[in-house]
Amino acid sequence: MPIVSVIVPVFNLRDKIQKCIDTLVNQALKDIEIILVNDCSTDNTIDILHKNEEIYDNIKVLNLNTNVRQGGKK
Repeated sequence: MPIVSVIVPVFNLRDKIQKCIDTLVNQALKDIEIILVNDCSTDNTIDILHKNEEIYDNIKVLNLNTNVRQGGKK
């Protein structure tokens, strides 16, 4: 069981999400899980997330069916 969980909310970040993921997986701390929560992105962000989920065992992708926005506020 990882000692640290990092949860990253994601919405239409196709140009920036890879740098974020690269930074997280290259941390000195290796006992980490990364949870990427896609909030109904309309660009190809979800494809990038799934690609990384296939590469890294410690990445999990949650794909929301309804846009809840950050913090669930509308």
